[in-house]
Amino acid sequence: MTSVCETIGKALARTGSFHSVVIRSTIVPGSMEGTCVPVLERASGLTAGIGFGVGYYPEFLRESTAIEDYDNPGLIVFGSLDPRTERFLTALNDTLPCEIHKVDLRTAEMVKYTSNSWRAVKVTFANEIGNIAKAAGLDGQQVMRILCSDDKVAMGPYFMRPGFAFGGSCLPKDVRALRALGAAVKTRTPLLDAVLDANAAQISRAEEMIDASGATRVGLVGISFKPGTDDLRESPLAELASRLIGKGIELNVYDPFVHEAYANDMSAAGRGNDYDIDLRPRLVPTIDALIEGSDVVLVGNRYAETVAPLQAAIGHRAIIDLTRIAPQARSGGLYQGICW
Repeated sequence: MTSVCETIGKALARTGSFHSVVIRSTIVPGSMEGTCVPVLERASGLTAGIGFGVGYYPEFLRESTAIEDYDNPGLIVFGSLDPRTERFLTALNDTLPCEIHKVDLRTAEMVKYTSNSWRAVKVTFANEIGNIAKAAGLDGQQVMRILCSDDKVAMGPYFMRPGFAFGGSCLPKDVRALRALGAAVKTRTPLLDAVLDANAAQISRAEEMIDASGATRVGLVGISFKPGTDDLRESPLAELASRLIGKGIELNVYDPFVHEAYANDMSAAGRGNDYDIDLRPRLVPTIDALIEGSDVVLVGNRYAETVAPLQAAIGHRAIIDLTRIAPQARSGGLYQGICW
């Protein structure tokens, strides 16, 4: 961030006209005023709010649905140092179907971290309810679906569907960062601490289900951190795959987006693969081939083309389901759902 601000500051010094510098990345509260603005002023020789504008305008776009999220945002918030930047950001957003929250820079920074951490809390809470429900012979997803129908307490269903662990480039990192901020201001964070512990436990829970099956050949449906992307950054499925491979299990993967990245020799193929998995030889081109070559099919991500073949395999092939391929499926016989 410092080097980027320095480069922008040097460019500001050459412009001869007023420009606004707007940061969108997730940054720790206080970073704009404590780091970005001083570097910009030093590199440009100008005064923030007078010689150039400053704003913090966090984005809330999800991978694979970014365009839809931009056109129909759930939240718009920004902070600015000067009226010109505030007017610019207001004009940029005033046609979008969402309330605009205009706050100070530090509050806008904190809202972004809070949003991602709350999503992580929701995932973890839903998974824990699902785990308890399944152990009690109940359907955890049904329990949460009914709970989320209560619109009087704003129980939105997104991130409240029992299943597997969260991952990706945002949620784990931002929960850790918010914990670090708490430590820096000498404030304990027992809930956020527990979120990361519980998320790790959900990965172990899936691993134990595979161990209990006795399978030596596992077919994994999806290895990216979510459907619709080839991004492996902090993917819980990639971590699970690494553990299984480390135990000597023969693991193959069907992931259409990761497969496409490798097939086209994309420079970002395998991005975020920090688990020392040689993915290319493990990728299977069709879901039918994956099912046929596996003792157990481990369903991590849901892809439209896999639903019918996987549903047809229920009762004929051992399946461990982390996402629920069939709405009415319940654990029993060859089929095991992680929370139902």
